[in-house]
Amino acid sequence: MPAKNGSAGGTRLVIVESPAKAKTIAGYLGRGYIVESSIGHIRDLPEKADDIPEKFKEFPWARLGVNVEHEFEPLYVVSPDKRSQVNKLRQLLKDADELYLATDEDREGEAIAWHLREVLKPKVPVHRMVFHEITPQAIQDAVANPRDLNLRLVDAQETRRILDRLYGYEVSPVLWKKVKPRLSAGRVQSVATRLVVERERERMAFTPAHYWDLQALFDTNKPEERPRDFTATLTGVDGKRVAQGRDFASTGRLKSSDVLHLSEAAAGELAARLRDSSFAVKSVERKPYTRKPYAPFRTTTLQQEASRKLGFSAKYTMQVAQRLYENGFITYMRTDSITLSETAVAAARSQAIKLYGAAYVPDKPRVYSSKVKSAQEAHEAIRPSGEEFRTPGETGLSGDMFRLYELIWQRTVSSQMKDAVGESISVKVAGRSATGEDVEFSATGRTITFYGFLKAYVEGADDPSTDRDDSEKRLPTLAEGDVLTAMRMEVAGHSTKPPARYTEASLVKELEDREIGRPSTYASIIGTILDRGYVFKKGTALVPSFLAFAVVNLLEQHFGNLVDYDFTAEMEKVLDDIANDRAERVPELQRFYYGADGDEGLKEMVTDLGDIDAKEISSFPVKGTDIVLRVGRYGPYLDRDGARVNVPEDMTPDELTAEKAEELFSRPTGDRQLGHDPVSGNMIVAKDGRYGPYVTEVLPEPAVDEDAPKRRTKKADAPKPRTSSLFKTMSLDTVTLEDALRLLTIPRVVGELDGEEVVARNGQFGPYIKKGTDSRSLASEQDLLTVTIEQAKELFAQPKQRGRRAAAAAPLRELGDDPNSKKPVVVKEGRFGPYVTDGETNASLRKGDAVEDITIERAAELLAERRERAPAPKKTTRKAPAKKPAAKKPAAKP
Repeated sequence: MPAKNGSAGGTRLVIVESPAKAKTIAGYLGRGYIVESSIGHIRDLPEKADDIPEKFKEFPWARLGVNVEHEFEPLYVVSPDKRSQVNKLRQLLKDADELYLATDEDREGEAIAWHLREVLKPKVPVHRMVFHEITPQAIQDAVANPRDLNLRLVDAQETRRILDRLYGYEVSPVLWKKVKPRLSAGRVQSVATRLVVERERERMAFTPAHYWDLQALFDTNKPEERPRDFTATLTGVDGKRVAQGRDFASTGRLKSSDVLHLSEAAAGELAARLRDSSFAVKSVERKPYTRKPYAPFRTTTLQQEASRKLGFSAKYTMQVAQRLYENGFITYMRTDSITLSETAVAAARSQAIKLYGAAYVPDKPRVYSSKVKSAQEAHEAIRPSGEEFRTPGETGLSGDMFRLYELIWQRTVSSQMKDAVGESISVKVAGRSATGEDVEFSATGRTITFYGFLKAYVEGADDPSTDRDDSEKRLPTLAEGDVLTAMRMEVAGHSTKPPARYTEASLVKELEDREIGRPSTYASIIGTILDRGYVFKKGTALVPSFLAFAVVNLLEQHFGNLVDYDFTAEMEKVLDDIANDRAERVPELQRFYYGADGDEGLKEMVTDLGDIDAKEISSFPVKGTDIVLRVGRYGPYLDRDGARVNVPEDMTPDELTAEKAEELFSRPTGDRQLGHDPVSGNMIVAKDGRYGPYVTEVLPEPAVDEDAPKRRTKKADAPKPRTSSLFKTMSLDTVTLEDALRLLTIPRVVGELDGEEVVARNGQFGPYIKKGTDSRSLASEQDLLTVTIEQAKELFAQPKQRGRRAAAAAPLRELGDDPNSKKPVVVKEGRFGPYVTDGETNASLRKGDAVEDITIERAAELLAERRERAPAPKKTTRKAPAKKPAAKKPAAKP
């Protein structure tokens, strides 16, 4: 039902995107308003052939939904699931005196407003109502100060939609033909996938370097000092700097010969020569330390910090933020801006003074300006809404909404606080070995004398080994010439590490730094590449699948421009130019699709596909072997001269080394001959199939009568071999002919009961016996081979049990409390594999999640996503008495 505040003096219809937003706004408007939602976009380009109006189906461009032959006119259709809502809006508009389009203030919101106007065709005055927070004052101001629709923003959004449609609908079929059916390509999605694949390539090409140094514990010989000792690292020998990780290239070789690369033996020998040496402080350098507050959140920094601190995915962060915005707790959450309004600055300063004291707030307000070149989406940073901020405890929020609000509140308040100040200290220690080598050790420290904004908020880091901004490392009070005693001298070994895989947080940052896509789309982009199987998560890391390697390989070789980082960023600038009236839609689409100035267009790229070798595109030689990894229709496999072996589903590309490939080939291939069936004489073999290991019989080739007339034989008519999956207690390398013959008796006829056959079967939910339509579970797979008709009779005599048949098994791991439900989270083994649960919500582990490695943060993310996908509970309402059917009215035209 629409939210009504109507009166006899006239009605104003206000349309927003979501029911939650409508409910909140209706509460702030006085009499004379009806607030209703469009439930998102009401029309779009057709998604499938059935959506295309009949009169357009004859045109070749109809499948695209864009008339590429005439100024790229889009073919818009009202979505089938939105027709009833559109009719509802039309009925409400009939009784309205004015229409207010109050959709979001970004390009997407402007486009929704335009579509509403075009479809509803109002005959009353139309106003565009914009606001960036949902508070009583903001809504009243928006009603009092409406504007016209910004058609330049609509043009920019429409151009983006057409670009994405042309890219997806023209390039995706190439992937279907050359890689695998039902794949998808996207203008930003494919570039994001390429970034993840390139990082994995770097990891695969990486050769670690190993190097050593010395760690010394020095005593100041001053009992009154706290601390009196400190640790320092060897940094120089005879004036030559000791090699550190940054001195090695990704090949494992030194970048320069000007440094000393110590081996383990050399480091050990040097330590022995220094054991009885004397040491003294060579220099002490002190510098003031200052750390300025972090700017208020914009969309991307909120996604990054929620990932680091709360374990949220980018998609889930935006879902929670959307609910906070629609319920009036924060300002609009899709924004590039880090600017705060004067009202917000005053509110942040006031709250900082109240909570931390005037000493923590600077005399003048802090002003932040965006470093994002194309910042344009909204007018203000993400902050708590209102003229006075509510502390998290005053909001009445709970769970993830509370946690995200708290994060936004802390960041906003801290942005108006003073700098943190302190002192950084660098100490160098000199000594001489027994053989006359001059050595130098170094140590650094930091003390914070005034915490400033760090009292309220400390930013997280993508690298867990990085020191937090509020961390301190205290050194003793030292002066040049102080004599030190080496209490301990140890050899320390190190290895260089490959570049870290992207996390959701670091991929968002990379996309923004490269100016690829819009920040408002990053959450959906990452969600898409995860859902499509191009990327999977291992902990928080984003790992590309072998399928992603094949797709990116094809796109790089044959559609290089389309996955070029600079080209994709340039397209974003074009869209900005259209929004700012510096470029026109049609010429830019013409250039993209048909090409210009010698540059090839999309149309030409997808026309001639003859030179794309599908097998070559999906083949990747394993370095140092004659083995080739191939991406097939049913998944990746290794190929060596026709011999094949499947690649484990959870194997990451950088784990497929020459040694690992050889190991996979050395395992039983699954085509192991077990012997002949003494009854049929058929060979029995064990195989490793797509759905796990199984045994089957090899049927002889049917005899061919050369004189018989040729006729086509249906596949269903051909004899089928007996097949049975191995029990969970069995393995391919130990299964015997006797085991196989017993397995091949399943499904097994146990006997007859009540005139019906009782059959033992192994099903999706485990072993069971069946009689007609009735069934009972068996305790174990072994029972399939041994259950008797008497035992079956006893089982069928018992009431059918629902749910679990026995006491719940002990959890595989205990992870800690879920930050949302506050309940303990455990990992359990289920019918479909391991899952995490807090006792209320269950979430299966995904590809790349291992029972032994999963963290409470990852488990919380899986549970949060599962809760978000859960259907809303159905409302039980009393059925109204049947009414006499009214006469049918003619259908309204779309």
